[in-house]
Amino acid sequence: MTKTKTGVKTQEYTKEQLLLLYEEMFLQRRFEEKASQMYMQQKIKGFCHLYIGQEAISSGIELAIRKDDYIITAYRDHGLGLSRGMSARSIMAEMYGKNTGSSKGKGGSMHIFSKEHNFLGGHGIVGGQIPLGAGIAFAIKYNKEDKLCVCMMGDGAIRQGAFHEALNLAMTWKLPVIFMIENNQYAMGTSVERTSNVTELYKLGSAFEMPSWAVDAMDVFEVHREVAKAAKHVREGNGPVLLEMKTYRYKGHSMSDPMKYRTKEELEHYKEQDPVIRVKINILTNHPGSEKLIEEIEARVEEVVNDSVEFAENSPFPSPEELYQDVYKQEDYPYIME
Repeated sequence: MTKTKTGVKTQEYTKEQLLLLYEEMFLQRRFEEKASQMYMQQKIKGFCHLYIGQEAISSGIELAIRKDDYIITAYRDHGLGLSRGMSARSIMAEMYGKNTGSSKGKGGSMHIFSKEHNFLGGHGIVGGQIPLGAGIAFAIKYNKEDKLCVCMMGDGAIRQGAFHEALNLAMTWKLPVIFMIENNQYAMGTSVERTSNVTELYKLGSAFEMPSWAVDAMDVFEVHREVAKAAKHVREGNGPVLLEMKTYRYKGHSMSDPMKYRTKEELEHYKEQDPVIRVKINILTNHPGSEKLIEEIEARVEEVVNDSVEFAENSPFPSPEELYQDVYKQEDYPYIME
């Protein structure tokens, strides 16, 4: 056991753990790059928001919480679905709008969802998932379950009134939820500095006396330590925590974003902190002779990603009758117009 600078005791990372971590993060990176290619070929339609640059958050969370905990997020959701354990096939097929997708092709890129993996979306309404996250935490507490909910949002979503309402109720009722702001510095094309006098976003939690702090979210190990610290606080019944994950997206807000609001120098600065490459360097530095293992991981990931595209290409679109399925819980609901 080692004691980190935060005072949280965590296990040292073994070579095997680091290799698994790299494989998970590299899978997210390659999957999103392939999704970008398929979108430009018009195989994926509608909106598409890539997670490239933010992989340390999704993977760091998974190191710190359990699979029976819940995650709910906004529409930049593919990487989180993969880190939760969803198959690349099910996510790619969903993005293609195919019947074999995780939501039978009805949700698309912005609505990746898996009850099996306790991944509850994927929500397209800005900030709409925040009160839902508080509601999930309320259900956990009401049912006396030893679980928590990680409720994620972008920096733009915290301008919504629902953010403040959810934090207020969660703190009042001491709900088991970690509110997590993925601050990639731009709400679409608008910088944080242009929309708020408060630029250290974690400080917004102080209005509710909620424990809140910032995290270097370009470092997966830092994310692990800080989320583990927050999870411990929440599981002990102390109520919610607000974390500001300081990160950066290397691509635009969505595939249609020309990114004219930031400089090439800024982008290159953050690429020097690439969270995926940092893990690779960590492995090669601390475990010399791992080059062949890394090559095998990268080749395996390429196969998984290419397979997901082939699977999506060969899968059928939903039948017209699917339009009436999964709408009402009551199977014989009598008021559906056909």
